Amino acid sequence: AQLGFQDAASPIMEELLHFHDHALMAVFLISTLVLYIITTMMTTKLTNTNAMDAQEIEMVWTIMPAIILIVIALPSLRILYLMDEISDPHLTVKAIGHQWYWSYEFTNYEDLAFDSYMIPTQDLSPGQFRLLEVDNRMVVPMESPTRMLITAEDVLHSWAVPALGIKTDAIPGRLNQTSFIATRPGVFYGQCSEICGANHSFMPIVVEAVPLKTFENWSSSMLET
Repeated sequence: AQLGFQDAASPIMEELLHFHDHALMAVFLISTLVLYIITTMMTTKLTNTNAMDAQEIEMVWTIMPAIILIVIALPSLRILYLMDEISDPHLTVKAIGHQWYWSYEFTNYEDLAFDSYMIPTQDLSPGQFRLLEVDNRMVVPMESPTRMLITAEDVLHSWAVPALGIKTDAIPGRLNQTSFIATRPGVFYGQCSEICGANHSFMPIVVEAVPLKTFENWSSSMLET
């Protein structure tokens, strides 16, 4: 029954939430003004002849929308540049989209790679989410810059995790890049966001952010297996 966005788990998502509220306030003010003018025109019988042909009014309703667009565009451009900035990542993970599962390769390690399949409904444990749980989660250390290299093997996919503010297309033959920093521990869910065939709805993404020590223990256990 949630109506808004998920709670932000990365600085970029926090910026996106602030920008959403900023743009929504502009839309609210414009809608209120237009509704007031329409209501006034429909309910009053008075007519001011000066308002029928006035250069001042035309100047106002030309300049005001331009100012509003600038007020919305500048924060948007700032966030676009922030999302494109990748500086000194501590960890690099390559996500490969398949029909219909994800593969992950931790390129900082020699042999740390695995496939991530959705857990069927009949195999779910109590408390797990239907159509969102996977057998192998992508585990990352919290508060560490993580670079994602995203591609696909067969058709178009899209690697999207709303809580982290990430949505990047996975394109065969192309390597797209993005980054994030998980600011708190937790399990964050996403799904493929590009229609990729019959089982498009059944290739979820699960990112688990843990303290660095826990991540080291997890990576050691994965390498041993």
